[in-house]
Amino acid sequence: MSNKKNQVILGQEDFRMLKQFAENFPGSPNANEMSPSYELNRAIIVEDGELPADSIRLNSHVKVRELTSNQEMEFSIVMPAFADFKHRKISVLTPMGAALIGLCKGETVEWKMPAGMKKFEILDVTQVEDDGL
Repeated sequence: MSNKKNQVILGQEDFRMLKQFAENFPGSPNANEMSPSYELNRAIIVEDGELPADSIRLNSHVKVRELTSNQEMEFSIVMPAFADFKHRKISVLTPMGAALIGLCKGETVEWKMPAGMKKFEILDVTQVEDDGL
């Protein structure tokens, strides 16, 4: 499975909200390959109702496995204002959130994390309504 060729698919509403943040994100004019801006620039934008059911979008609950350690993690990807580590809600602008947004269940992705390069497999994706928490 290729990790740099994964297609990023975003719904129009997620793209609109993320684009506003990416424009104000440090380094966005010269976005490198592992930045939210880069991912947005290469995304395919579709009608919200046409997103694959297992695609990661804002408010998705995601289960991933880090391939070196086999450690599994579960969390939701949210806008920065709703990030809450205690409730396992991570910002889409974190390295993990940026790596996963727009990908689908079964894909793998390699991304630079604070602890170095990490490779993850997406084990499960479920869509949840935004509860504002």
